[in-house]
Amino acid sequence: MGRRCDLKLQCSLFILSDVTCPSHLWAPDGPSSLRLRTNHQVKEIRLSDWFNPSKRPDVITTTDWGAPVIWEGTFNRHVLNDYYQRQNITVGLAVFAVGRFVDEYLELFIRSADKHFMVGYKVIFYVMVDALFQLPDIELGPLRTFKVLKIIEGDLWYDLNLLHMKNLGDYIVGYIQNEADFLFSMAVNQVFQNDFGVETLGKSVAQLHGWWYFKNTKNFPYERRLWSAACIPFGLGDFYYDSSIVGGTPQEVLTLIDKYLKGVVHDTKNRLNSTYESHLNKYFFINKPSKLLSPEYNWDPKFRLPPQITYIKVAWQSERG
Repeated sequence: MGRRCDLKLQCSLFILSDVTCPSHLWAPDGPSSLRLRTNHQVKEIRLSDWFNPSKRPDVITTTDWGAPVIWEGTFNRHVLNDYYQRQNITVGLAVFAVGRFVDEYLELFIRSADKHFMVGYKVIFYVMVDALFQLPDIELGPLRTFKVLKIIEGDLWYDLNLLHMKNLGDYIVGYIQNEADFLFSMAVNQVFQNDFGVETLGKSVAQLHGWWYFKNTKNFPYERRLWSAACIPFGLGDFYYDSSIVGGTPQEVLTLIDKYLKGVVHDTKNRLNSTYESHLNKYFFINKPSKLLSPEYNWDPKFRLPPQITYIKVAWQSERG
């Protein structure tokens, strides 16, 4: 049975300030080598035990550095479930919503996530908002809990991505790293349509951009100004990543945030204003992700659906007038 959770009354509220984000990595990659908080003695799992790239010859399934690209048909979720259920993991899902995005998108995002995100596992929804009175009532499924995190604006109100990542970093340090084995941060104007399961878990998880995946690398909209911290010079680059989904261990997400914040400081000193997505792409160009999610996990319905995509996991919500 589900249980109704009035976010305005029953959920915990946390407020942090002046928390420093450390810059450090955690552990070698792969489900077989991650040091989970639960740390049970479970037989290691190999990539070949659950991942079969030959099932999808029509798409890129493995990167030049050996990371799997997760498409429907390439993974065996039964094998992964057997492994992760014995690990007794907890997965965090952080979502940032301010202003009209709370009223227009938050409820559908959470309801769809409750139905499709990490079904059968303990999940903590970290809902970062600026106004508690706007929050909807949500009936949660089993193993799901909420934590409402108050956004501390400071002097970052002018850039929502910067505000989002700074607050997320603070909360990872203060709470999340002690509560979740894995963490995803997602844009609120998305809706889950099919299961988003443990095949997506890894130390460092990047989302391929649905539009740019099918374009030539030379046309990717990387930051090209050489004096920007986000610069990827012409002739370089491998994939273009979408900033609307990022995941991994809390420590790895924290490292990404730390690099992004330092990049913003560098660019500000040079009177530049590179986008968060540009900094994200630079980070993953230097620090290769251990797992890539195909465009099936983040599709914009405005685009014509190519034959390679037959099973959309997450879609953008339509703009509302």
